[in-house]
Amino acid sequence: MVAVPDGPVGPVKRATVRRVAAAFAPYRSKVTLVGLIIVVTSTLGVVNPLLIAVVFDKALFPKTAGPHPRILPPDIHLLLIFVGLMVLIPVVSSSLGVGQTYLANVLGQRVMQDFRNGLYEHLQGMSLRFFTSTRTGEIQSRLSNDVGGVQEVVTDTASSILSNVVIVVSTVAAMLLLSWQLTLLSLGLLPFFLWFTYRVGKVRQQVARHTQESMAELTAITQETLSVSGVLLSKAFGRQRDETRRFRTENQRLADLEIRQQMVGRYFFAVINIFFSITPALVYLVAGYVIRGQWPNPIIQAGTIVAFTTLQSRLFFPIGQMLQVQVQVQASMALFDRIFEYLDLPHDVVDAPSAVTLPRDRVQGRIRLRDVSFRYDRVAVGVGGDGEPAERGAPAPEAEDLVSGPSLDGDAGPARREWALRHVDLEIEPGQLAALVGPSGAGKTTITYLVPRLYDVDEGAVEIDGQDVRRLTLASLAEAIGTVTQETYLFHASIRDNLLYGNPHATQEEIEAAARAAFIHDRIAEMPDRYDTIVGERGYRLSGGEKQRLAIARVILKDPRILILDEATSSLDTTSERLVQEALAPLMRGRTTLAIAHRLSTILSADVIFVVDRGRILERGTHEELLRAGGIYAELYEQQFRGGTVEAECEDGVLLSSGEVVAQRTSR
Repeated sequence: MVAVPDGPVGPVKRATVRRVAAAFAPYRSKVTLVGLIIVVTSTLGVVNPLLIAVVFDKALFPKTAGPHPRILPPDIHLLLIFVGLMVLIPVVSSSLGVGQTYLANVLGQRVMQDFRNGLYEHLQGMSLRFFTSTRTGEIQSRLSNDVGGVQEVVTDTASSILSNVVIVVSTVAAMLLLSWQLTLLSLGLLPFFLWFTYRVGKVRQQVARHTQESMAELTAITQETLSVSGVLLSKAFGRQRDETRRFRTENQRLADLEIRQQMVGRYFFAVINIFFSITPALVYLVAGYVIRGQWPNPIIQAGTIVAFTTLQSRLFFPIGQMLQVQVQVQASMALFDRIFEYLDLPHDVVDAPSAVTLPRDRVQGRIRLRDVSFRYDRVAVGVGGDGEPAERGAPAPEAEDLVSGPSLDGDAGPARREWALRHVDLEIEPGQLAALVGPSGAGKTTITYLVPRLYDVDEGAVEIDGQDVRRLTLASLAEAIGTVTQETYLFHASIRDNLLYGNPHATQEEIEAAARAAFIHDRIAEMPDRYDTIVGERGYRLSGGEKQRLAIARVILKDPRILILDEATSSLDTTSERLVQEALAPLMRGRTTLAIAHRLSTILSADVIFVVDRGRILERGTHEELLRAGGIYAELYEQQFRGGTVEAECEDGVLLSSGEVVAQRTSR
């Protein structure tokens, strides 16, 4: 989970405000148009209260001039003109308001769309290191909860601030024009309210941040426990009640934070509303004393008092909104900071400025590791309370790559090995089948991760056809390499869609040819919807062997020159393993293949076998050569095949175990 600061939250960062403002830059024309409409509609709102004073004093109750004025009958002609204007102005203002609302929402949604797209694209560019150190639910929360949490601010708050500023400025100007004494009375306590609002905003900012943390935690729990794998695990161990209790606990925390977030400052705003509500009464009282003292020629007229209180009511609502908006903006900046935390994470595996394309049609498939050393460094995944990156150790992709025990140099070392690989040299010729074997924790998977550059080496170089992979474009490198892993990942989509992931432009004939080559076409033909059959989340509607053969068909469609097989059959039963081995045979033909297997029966026919232990290559050679050497490989072979039940049938290259075919040597 990404680190977030605890304790008091500081003031809104100017850099954050600038970045939020920059998000609107591509939409300058819309921003300008919305701003103009807001200024016009907000200014028009002042006209009617001013017209009220004119209607009262000039049209309804006109007076004669002189020291002893006399009230005359209403001036109907003037009254019709002023009433017509008072009717027209709201119609025009409301019509413009509808257009403003539409444009503001379009603008806001486009900005939110850009945030989501930018965040998703940035995360797609993160290396595997980031994803091994961050929970999927946390990432989902950033994309949905955090971005969604600022949606209202982006859509409504910006226009609301401008509108309220224009309303307040124009209204105060009109009030001063009518009576500066009454204006001072109305606005006397405003500085106190502004200061208190700032204090409330800081508290709400902190609560908002903790609320998003809790929401992210709840999302992570949901994603982990309600996925197919999570549900199977909880049912298998009878932990449904425990998981429900964990969910309830976090859900309770979230609910309490939501309540606190809504209630922070409510008493304060209630006091503000009371003050704003009673202020007109105070104006009437003060005006009464003023008129009585100036009678019979008071400076303040009845129309002025009515107009002033109307302006007052118009002023208090935007001031109240601005006070609330200030609180909302402070809280929302915490969400923007969380979004920018992810956007600011560096991409550690990127194309070099001078990167060249590896021509797909000229890839030979020669792989070379030159004095390679690698460790799973610490990676910054958040921002600490002091504003500096907070680091978390990124675990290896599998537990085997960092193990306890003595150091690589033979001395007693720390409980956790620092280097996953140390001074590794190996070379695989084009078209060879190379196998990596060794005990758990040896670093075999790490080697297969360095070839397609899922990680970059710390020392040495990984080369393909004599070129350092760091000097090749990632796109061309991905095209040249195909991978079949032990845990096949399938999307919750049709079989056809999952196969097209390997080659989006493949025809139906090519799809079926790949499925036949992977020995899965006949099984697909038996399904009710054939290639349109939905496989379910992670392919759980299929058996393990069927998923693996679909994965093989997907790689066949991709047609890479280099193939990586990472424990592709270790979790399968004997029958499924036989079918997958038969499917792998045509896939490996003519390709450079790097295979990992704990079952030695699956790689006995390899052209070269590398024995890996504690991050080093300790032995290399063919199966027969390594057996004669009597080293680690011979010990592993003896452990798995004690009793001599394995023999090789050299005529057709088929390897037998207790009379059954378990592996087929491919012709190249």
